[in-house]
This record gives sequence, C-alpha cells and structure tokens, in this order.
Amino acid sequence: MKAIGYIRVSTTGQANEGVSLDNQMAKIRAYCELKDIELVEVIEDAGISGAKSTRDGYQRVLSLCGNGEIGAVIVFSISRFTRSTKDLLEFVDTYVIKKRITLHSLSESLDTSTPTGRFMLKVMGAMNELEREQIGERTKSALQYKISRNERAGQIPYGWSLSENGNTLVENPKEQEAIKLIAVLKEKGYTLRAICIELTKKGYTPVGKTWHPQSIARILRRAA
Repeated sequence: MKAIGYIRVSTTGQANEGVSLDNQMAKIRAYCELKDIELVEVIEDAGISGAKSTRDGYQRVLSLCGNGEIGAVIVFSISRFTRSTKDLLEFVDTYVIKKRITLHSLSESLDTSTPTGRFMLKVMGAMNELEREQIGERTKSALQYKISRNERAGQIPYGWSLSENGNTLVENPKEQEAIKLIAVLKEKGYTLRAICIELTKKGYTPVGKTWHPQSIARILRRAA
C-alpha cells in the first residue's frame, strides 16, 4: 500500500515539546517500516495553525487523496493533521469512507480501516476543537484582564502610550484629542475619508503618518 505522511507545527516553540517536524517525520518513517507500508512522500506545513484548511501541505494531501494516487495518510497525531472538527469530518466522509483511504494516527494508535477506528476519529476531532476553543477563551480573558488594568496587551492602541516602567498604558493627550474629534465628526455625519482629511488639516498624526478610513473605523470600534 502506498502512503503519504503529513507533518505540521504551528510555532517554532513546538520543537521543544516533542512535536518538531524532524521528530514527527522520524516516527512516521519508523511506523511505515514496521507496518510494511510504502511511504512515497512526507508533506509538511511549518508555522501554520491546524485550524486553517487553506494550508498548502494540507491541500496537497487532499489532492493526492482525490486523485486516487495513495491508499493511506500517516500523521503523528490528529491535532497535527487538523484542529477543525468540520474539516476532519469532511475528510472522513469524502476520503476515508468513500475513497477507502485509511488514516493512521501514531499518537492515538488509530487506524480508520475499522468502524471503531472511524468512530474514535470523529470523537477525537471534537475533543481537539474543544481544546482549541478553550485555549482561545483563556487567552481572550487574560487579554481583557490586562486591558482592564491598563496593562499592555499586544500593539499599543492609538490614544495611549507606554508608561516609564514599560508595563502599563497611560493616555496620550494629543491622540486623545484626536479620538474625541473623530467621535464629534462622526456624529456630525462626516464620512471616514472626510474625517481623515479633517484630522490631517488640524495636524493630528496617526501611527502610520497617514490617516486611512480603516484606521478611523478601528478607533471608533474601540471607543464604542
């Protein structure tokens, strides 16, 4: 049976967590040798989230599966393959069930050539998506907490500057004036582009040196 391997990392830091590209590849090759599977290619996506189905490597896997060129896909773990339950279920329905392509996941000791294996695959996909959503919620809560304490959380928003200690945000008087003027002009019915022109006339300078309608829209959303 001909097979392709698929490996992925979303960050360089994962190299320290035992899921580096080299580590995944070595385990996949060893597995294929043990199972007497002909590994014809190992496809990789480096530095890309598993929630994105537009990954070049992932799309190539789907293309090869669709062309009937291979009979199996070998991955280190389901989370390396995809973190989207929707994408996983589509793969199972389109390729595993209809095309009879087997998906092997080393970490979960999974083989979809059996009904039990296909069922467990769907369960693990749902668990992976739940984990991703929980991480996102925790990150969002942490950022909101930092913002509530006027602490820096990512890029410094217009209207604020870093304090001397570099950890908290303090109001930038000149930029705060611009924010108030933006709100007034919007209330008067000015378009975003007209607001840009008015701010430039009055000498208010944005971060990028030139005002753009998108910048005005972001400021209005934050002030809402």
